[in-house]
Amino acid sequence: MTNSNNALKVISALIFMSSPFLLRAQTTPANTVADKDWIGKSNSYTKMLLDIDKKYSPEFGSQQGLAYYDTLIAVPTLENIALERKDKVQAVAQLKEAKQKETNTAVSQDLDILINQTELNFRQEDFALAREVPFFNATANIFSGMQTLLDDQTPAERRSAAVIRLLKYAGLQKGYQPFTAILMQRTSKQMAKPGMIYPSKQEMEVTLARNASVVEGIGGLFKKYQVSGYEQAYAAIKKQLADYDAWVKANVLPKARTDFRLPPEEYKLNLEGYGIDILPAEIAKMAHAAFTDIQNQMKPLAEQIAKKNNLPSADYRDVIKFLKKDQIIGDSIMPLYKRRLADIEDIIRKQQLVTLPNRPAIIRLASAAETAQQPAPHMVPPPFLNNTGERGVFVLPLNMPPAPGEKTDKYDDFTFDAASWTIIAHEARPGHELQFDKMVEEGVSQARALYAFNSTNVEGWGLYSEYITRPFMPAEGQLVSLDYRLLRAARAFLDPELQAGLITQQQALDLLMNDVVQSHAFAKQEVERYTLRAPGQANSYFYGFTKLLALRKDAEQALGSKFNAQRFHDFILSQGILPPALIREAVMGEFVKSIK
Repeated sequence: MTNSNNALKVISALIFMSSPFLLRAQTTPANTVADKDWIGKSNSYTKMLLDIDKKYSPEFGSQQGLAYYDTLIAVPTLENIALERKDKVQAVAQLKEAKQKETNTAVSQDLDILINQTELNFRQEDFALAREVPFFNATANIFSGMQTLLDDQTPAERRSAAVIRLLKYAGLQKGYQPFTAILMQRTSKQMAKPGMIYPSKQEMEVTLARNASVVEGIGGLFKKYQVSGYEQAYAAIKKQLADYDAWVKANVLPKARTDFRLPPEEYKLNLEGYGIDILPAEIAKMAHAAFTDIQNQMKPLAEQIAKKNNLPSADYRDVIKFLKKDQIIGDSIMPLYKRRLADIEDIIRKQQLVTLPNRPAIIRLASAAETAQQPAPHMVPPPFLNNTGERGVFVLPLNMPPAPGEKTDKYDDFTFDAASWTIIAHEARPGHELQFDKMVEEGVSQARALYAFNSTNVEGWGLYSEYITRPFMPAEGQLVSLDYRLLRAARAFLDPELQAGLITQQQALDLLMNDVVQSHAFAKQEVERYTLRAPGQANSYFYGFTKLLALRKDAEQALGSKFNAQRFHDFILSQGILPPALIREAVMGEFVKSIK
């Protein structure tokens, strides 16, 4: 996503990642088991930033379960951005003053999290305002604001507020101008500045081509939940979004840069935001070595499966293609994933990998609009500020909606039996579903749950979850699990090497289709991810995974025969979503010392 103001970032991220939240139960993540008072103190500091986020991004408030914000919208004018920045500068000054006086180690760490994350956001915003003409995708922002309220887990009595919110987006309520008009004003102001960096032409063309599916999805949400009275606002917003996209095509697209690569300074900021603190070339070197090692691990499994099925070739690529032929389609997809979830849970219990809750995980198929927004399997976190029983949901997209005139590009990567094992382990259990829902049920400090949030923390655990589960899968599941790990290694050198101009998009596509055995649809989506959607983010899986592996190795060495994997994993989850440095500090400090 192109760097822009915080309000737009929050709206865009609503269905993909967690936002600031207040947790009900509270346990001690890092200081002393007996003393929980520090969490309340930490949360009092976090509230300073939470209140600002709710003030300027009301969609975030309603997404977190606060009905008060349901009829409100963000108004991302430059004036409001300046006011938000002023409020946050004052808050950071107060947090720094508190840090100087703080004697509790855990609270001091949380203050560092709050300060560092906010100051990183400042640097990202400063770069965007000083150097870039933004590409604001109004359609995606409005869809996210609607989906927050029109959702299976949102109480029915709150859904009618979506009509008022849509009226405000359309500028049909007194005191509001059309959301698209604000974005046009913002973009025009940036275009008037000399020497600005324009958005990628390819990014704009791909996104604009898919917006039709998303716009239809807005109307589809109102129909699905039988919310009446939306028609006038929907007709207005539909025209405004079409006019806005036409304006972007006429005024911004002709000046767009033909090179998808980000300026190095911006790419570095992206990596920092995703939790990666080493140079791109360094992570690429590590990933190339891991790629070769994983391929070697795949060979004996492929030979075993080839022999079992009398296949003419034992090359892992040919064996995976053979496994992909057994596609599960239509009504059989969900039963497959539910069966596989039960199988994975049985493994977790028998192998004592992690403590499971006494409730089922939730899985559903994505709509066409959701797939256009996020074409890969993903976990939608639960609301946290006022959670009334809502839980995280594993969403499984099937096919990317085609642009008008295009043929549907079919995935075969998620809908075959052997793939379901590792996808469940990553997205559901013991992966993201436990990560997010345990934060609601067990409680962690708000700073650790949100402001420490980045892809390295989250996706590192997801890939590690595949790793600890894989040895107990059948051979077919193990092979495909290794193939998915191969993908994560590929990401960690393709993304930086594409940005450095060392390889082409076609070369990346070919490697993903041939060596990682992805469908054209999945490989295309991956390359778009590295170049258009979120440059830098894909590196985080591999990086976070390597950090967790190294931490486990050190904990095992420190504890010897006293090391217990289930206790280790439960402790990791009890910490919330911490950066690698802080989770290491907690493990080697509190966890190891409590056992020795």
